[in-house]
Amino acid sequence: MSRIYGQKIMLREYKTSDFEDIRRWVINPEITQYLSDIFLYPNSEKDTKNFLDKAMSSSWTGFVIADIDDEGYIGQIDFVNLDLKNGYGELGVVIGDNKNLGKGLGSEALNLIVDFGFKELRLNRVELVCWEYNKRAQRAYEKLGFTKEGIRRQKRYRNGRYYDEICYGILKDEWKRREDN
Repeated sequence: MSRIYGQKIMLREYKTSDFEDIRRWVINPEITQYLSDIFLYPNSEKDTKNFLDKAMSSSWTGFVIADIDDEGYIGQIDFVNLDLKNGYGELGVVIGDNKNLGKGLGSEALNLIVDFGFKELRLNRVELVCWEYNKRAQRAYEKLGFTKEGIRRQKRYRNGRYYDEICYGILKDEWKRREDN
């Protein structure tokens, strides 16, 4: 898969050397609390290795979010579900270190991969989900033009209570109109 360059970041292939960077955040409950259960805390070294092996396979459609200058690992953004026949993909995104939050890196990565999905993969729809307590993600998705499409009530159980999952989507023609403005 080719690399995609933005202003502050690049989207690049996964490398074996990303293992330690991924390990740092998969064992950090401050990061994993916002993610799907694929990275359920605690995540073993074997779990991380299995994920990285899968992400480095030719069938994986996703990228490491990396510093544009030194290619250093910042996070990752992947099509966790991809249906080319029906033209949709579901994204998962993580910034792996709290010090990189609030800098627009996740938003830039989303812009790059959504554009890639519509132009290169010829998708018609891109979707993603987040938990109700992830207000930062909700603001970012809505700012990028995603529409809040629904709520899956009480889908996640954490720390003694249930939380809703919020579903977002954007269509190719909506993305194009956004770009044209």
